[in-house]
Amino acid sequence: MCGLIGYSGPGKAAPFILDALKRLEYRGYDSAGIATVSEGRLLYKKDSGKIEEVESKQHLSELPGHVGIGHVRWATHGEVNQVNAHPQLDNRSIIAVVHNGIVENAAELRQQLKSEHQFVSTTDTEVIPFLLAKYLKRTGSMTGAMALAVKELRGPFAFLALCQTEPQVLFACAREMPLLLGNGAGGSIASSDIDSFPEGYREIYALENGEIAVVGADNFRFFDASGNPIHKKAGNVQRQSGFAVDDSLKHHMMREIREEPWAIEQAVIQDEAGMAQAARAVKSAKNVIFTACGTSRHAALMGRYLFSRVGGKLSEVIIGSEFKYFADSINEGSVVIALSQSGETADVLEGVRTARARGAKVISLVNRPSSQLSRLSDLVFPLKCGQENAVAATKSYIAQITVLALLSHYLVGQQQMITEKLKNTVPLVELAYETNLKKAECVAAYIAKFNACYFIARGSNFHIAMEAALKMKEVSYVHGEGMPAGELKHGTLALIEKGTPIVAICPDDYTFEDTIHNVEEAKTRGARIFGVSDRCHPAFNECFRIPKVEEILYPFVTIVPLQELAYFTALARGVDPDRPRNLAKSVTVK
Repeated sequence: MCGLIGYSGPGKAAPFILDALKRLEYRGYDSAGIATVSEGRLLYKKDSGKIEEVESKQHLSELPGHVGIGHVRWATHGEVNQVNAHPQLDNRSIIAVVHNGIVENAAELRQQLKSEHQFVSTTDTEVIPFLLAKYLKRTGSMTGAMALAVKELRGPFAFLALCQTEPQVLFACAREMPLLLGNGAGGSIASSDIDSFPEGYREIYALENGEIAVVGADNFRFFDASGNPIHKKAGNVQRQSGFAVDDSLKHHMMREIREEPWAIEQAVIQDEAGMAQAARAVKSAKNVIFTACGTSRHAALMGRYLFSRVGGKLSEVIIGSEFKYFADSINEGSVVIALSQSGETADVLEGVRTARARGAKVISLVNRPSSQLSRLSDLVFPLKCGQENAVAATKSYIAQITVLALLSHYLVGQQQMITEKLKNTVPLVELAYETNLKKAECVAAYIAKFNACYFIARGSNFHIAMEAALKMKEVSYVHGEGMPAGELKHGTLALIEKGTPIVAICPDDYTFEDTIHNVEEAKTRGARIFGVSDRCHPAFNECFRIPKVEEILYPFVTIVPLQELAYFTALARGVDPDRPRNLAKSVTVK
């Protein structure tokens, strides 16, 4: 879950790389570093901390040279410190490596290499430059060294390397991890993320299956995992433009909440033929399985509800990391619907590869058309919500449930009706945003004093309770727990004491009376109740008011004040809502 960037071109490498790393920081912000080659010498600087902190301490941008590699880290192996930051070097400091992924056999390789190489870090990455140094000595070329090293590495990875003895180029390699290459007027770029490419880079190459690339200032040479030259075709990348939001909003998270009405407008525009094809596949499938992680899983739960409520089709939701344990139930009669904002979520990709190997049809909802998930899918429905910079997902979630609402109505031939209803919901989402800002800030000041907060709901809003709880703990570090309201009495009531905050998502639909019964049970035990409703009941101590909509559309308006609540709770606790500790945006490791 790290960001990689490499540059070879006529300009200075370090300033370009630093600027690109700032755009990649949502992938990791434990530490950062850059290496360049200049006048026949390998140079590097690195440290722990966010990009701006590392630049302030180490002056990364001052490194000379026209070829370089850079890294932002989200730690998986080795604690967060300067030694473990990337780039990692061999003992002679002639090879530098930046890496994303996990070397699964790192301990074994350390044992093999320790007699000739002295390890200084506790990262798994350090074995890569040591292997490259070993095989460079044997083959005399970095291309040969890369091919031999790749054979010894187990697990998914992407890495970039510099070598002092081949100073005009950088080297790239990837297996089951994103690594993209592009060439433009400004030079050649290698990166883990399309968003780090400047405008004008339209033709992009994606490395796969251990392929190796030698990246020059104006050309690429490609090799397969065994070191044999190959020809690769470039793919054309289309960029999405975002919504112009008032710059007075301080954080990405709030800007992206503000963009949600626009996100619905974009997401509802889908390829009609593709939607019809997906609907036919779902209706005829022996079993339908959603797979996703985190926020995307909560959107998948909405999809399960909609498929049943609207289309009469039962489906299952399996967490990405658990998918392989259910593989025996997947076959040619299965349809797997995979959700991932980045399209690079490792657990989801593993499940999709398993499903494809067993003959299943794969449909994906993804925000990045150039992602691995897109390439692995039979049908792809883009979210079209623009880049999401905050670690916590907001607008991508509402885009996902928009696409799922559309698909569920294609199952019964009501796509025109739901399209109009979703378009009519846009101003109501805007109203939910504007109406509840002050209330969210006020309630957040109360919740910020507690270590836990509970979210309850029924029916179509059950998954909203879970998503609201996730947002709360992600960005404010207040433990959030979401559950069906009827489950409150099956254990959680034991945790309720005087003042305990409970948020009841309780729209005026067929779930209202039952949810109010559960609210009363909690209030009797001393809980303080914050309702989210278009019918504010006396049992609520305070109420977030939402517009009245149809039953299946309530999640579109109930989620907005709850995202605002999480945001303001983070601010009340002095936490940066855009960059919560220990988390990263794109979870590319298992």
